[in-house]
Amino acid sequence: MRQWNGKRYWLVGASEGLGEALAERMSRSGVELVLSARSEDKLQALADKLPGRARIAPLDVTDAAAVSRVADDIGDIDGVIQMAGVYWPFGASEWDPEKANAMADINFTGAMRLMGAVVPKFVERGTGHIVLTGSLSGFRGLPNAAPYTASKAGVMVLAESLYADLHKTEIDVQLVNPGFIKTRLTDKNDFKMPFIMEPEEAARVYFEHLSGSTFKKSFPTAFGLLFRGSQFLPDWLYYRLFA
Repeated sequence: MRQWNGKRYWLVGASEGLGEALAERMSRSGVELVLSARSEDKLQALADKLPGRARIAPLDVTDAAAVSRVADDIGDIDGVIQMAGVYWPFGASEWDPEKANAMADINFTGAMRLMGAVVPKFVERGTGHIVLTGSLSGFRGLPNAAPYTASKAGVMVLAESLYADLHKTEIDVQLVNPGFIKTRLTDKNDFKMPFIMEPEEAARVYFEHLSGSTFKKSFPTAFGLLFRGSQFLPDWLYYRLFA
């Protein structure tokens, strides 16, 4: 089990929802946190209520210079957790270029910028903990979700490739693929969301995975098995069932 007390982590995407709930759980476990997101007011409100040490570092992950600047400013950290993301529910028939590009730029390219600021430092030092947040939706293409699904698939492959590079080192790489979590983002959906979880329960599962040594966690378990199993279906059957 990972020892948390006295560790220092940078949590990017911490202002609300799952990020906020995870910050609270980590803080209770003795982790000093650097909290980043775009909303300074929400970050400060969260930092003020955490039981442990925390500082805020407002950040827009679409700004490469800002990501590098904040990474340099916060100094040495034991780990980084990437959770920043945006979501709008649409696909080909209602394509919105601005929102589609925002999902790509924040969800995936934002993760790339963050890794660019952190990974070289961990490699030089020889230790570190990298956590990336994918989604059950990223396992295979889904209807009415092309931009979001594509952005999360990119994050998942990024994590898999980093793990392939670093799994024999002292740099831990982990990937977490949640299903539906009740947040401001999923409130946009007008369809039934099976196995939807409250942020606090999702944060418990997330943190339990981070405390262990396995690479990937997809949850809820039953829902995750459905998505993972879909990868093995032939195209003709998959699209008949899911599209």
